Amino acid sequence: MASLQPITTEIDAETMAMVERVASRRGMTGPEFAAEAIRRAAETDDDFDAFIQAGVDAADRGEFVSHEDVMAELDAMIAKYRAQCG
Repeated sequence: MASLQPITTEIDAETMAMVERVASRRGMTGPEFAAEAIRRAAETDDDFDAFIQAGVDAADRGEFVSHEDVMAELDAMIAKYRAQCG
C-alpha cells in the first residue's frame, strides 16, 4: 500500500455540507471522499496533459493534418448534411 500523505485546506461551509452529504450517501467519511475526489481530479488532469503531449509529440514528428485539409473535410461534411436536409 502506498504511504499516505496529509493535506490541509479550507473550504466554505456550503461545500463542506455537500462533501458530508455525498460522503454519507457513499458510506464514507468526508476525508475519505475528499481524498477520492482529489485523486479523480488529478487523474483527469494528468490524462488530459498526456493527451495534449501526445498531440504535441505527433506534431513535432510532422504527423498532423493541415488546416486546409481539415477545412476541406469539414466543408464536405457540411455539404453532405445540407444535401440530406434538402
